[in-house]
Amino acid sequence: MLKQTNNIFLIVIFAVISLTITSALIIQYWLGHEPCKLCLYQRIPYFLAILLIIKMFFLKKYAKITLLILTLIFVSSTALAFYHFGIEQGFFSESLACTAPDLLETLSKEQLLEQLKQNNISCKDVSFRILGLSLAAINTIFSLVLSVIFIKLFLNYGKN
Repeated sequence: MLKQTNNIFLIVIFAVISLTITSALIIQYWLGHEPCKLCLYQRIPYFLAILLIIKMFFLKKYAKITLLILTLIFVSSTALAFYHFGIEQGFFSESLACTAPDLLETLSKEQLLEQLKQNNISCKDVSFRILGLSLAAINTIFSLVLSVIFIKLFLNYGKN
């Protein structure tokens, strides 16, 4: 069972994660900074975390497994964010995930040619910074911190 302090801790994490997603959407839609594909992929762990934390509040069963899943989600998020940061810094080259058009929506040769003509946003271009850090750098740090927190919650689960 989750202790009361862990519940409060999860509420704070839920609020911070919700604020993070809200900020990303404000930066995109209100400030007009279009995200690259990796930026969009990096939002997925946050949406999953919101759903899983809500699940933990309403369905207490399998809370420890849910904490393990959250740990794995944010370890993966850390790797993805670091990869994106590495592309921005020139440590890694851009992959097809960054440069290829969305082929799932392509139905004909004409549509494919049209998508190839469009300018896709490069994963190495940083259009928005906070305190001199790109959002990928901030996400790398934040995902790492969340990974450590969820590891600690998982390992301490059920202890007095």
